[in-house]
Amino acid sequence: MKWIRQSLLALLAATTSLTAHAQQPVKWPGGKKAAIVLTYDDALASQLNVAIPQLRKYELTGTFFLTGNITEDQMLQWRKAANDGMELANHSLYHPCSERVYPNARQYYSENYDVSTMIKEVGMMNKLLFGIDGKRQRTYAFPCSESLVGGVDYTPALQQSGLIKYARSGGDSTAIITRFDTLQLYKIPSWPVNYQPTGEKLIDFASRTLQENGLGIFMFHGVGGDYITTSGEAHEQLLAWLAAHRQDVWVATFQEVMDYVTHAPKK
Repeated sequence: MKWIRQSLLALLAATTSLTAHAQQPVKWPGGKKAAIVLTYDDALASQLNVAIPQLRKYELTGTFFLTGNITEDQMLQWRKAANDGMELANHSLYHPCSERVYPNARQYYSENYDVSTMIKEVGMMNKLLFGIDGKRQRTYAFPCSESLVGGVDYTPALQQSGLIKYARSGGDSTAIITRFDTLQLYKIPSWPVNYQPTGEKLIDFASRTLQENGLGIFMFHGVGGDYITTSGEAHEQLLAWLAAHRQDVWVATFQEVMDYVTHAPKK
């Protein structure tokens, strides 16, 4: 019995040690306790008109996943945003999605794409973004959080292409990252913020991220307009909370945070 008890204790100790080692919590910069990334999809006018002015007001930065559906005047606005510290990231040129999402846009059905076509489209969007901000490294967000084209997952080809450094995917309001040893850099989870969330709900996600000493990534679309809309008031409430907790919460762009995470000291 004594031998069995000692063996069980040894096994428990080894398991606890392995788990603690595997979790490898990140030591956030500047003594901060958590990180938040604010991301925005689809290059929407409301992001230029509402989200970015609010970010500037609170001296915060965000990541904007752009598509090719932007005007020349908007390109100038996006260039100014990049000069102000916002990250301009790749959301593909034409934003293909499955037929269930685009029932009346056959030319953009991801079922009609193949991997080669998708990679070429990502490459073309990189060139468009280079023309706006002059940068060469890009991060990516899967359109509609879908990684299948023609029934094939193009994530391995995307990774092998060298076009993209990290890729954001979907998730839900529990998508708070605390395990970094198993984090897939081309399937990084986020919270797709649904229609008309309250400021309290947005703050709750950030607050839980802080409590767990983790990384929380918001996925916004419209802010104060457009679609999948978050009201300007709710968005600003979140930004005000983040600014008030600046001592504990690091708010930075997707690429900045992921660059840090991949090289960060562990506690």
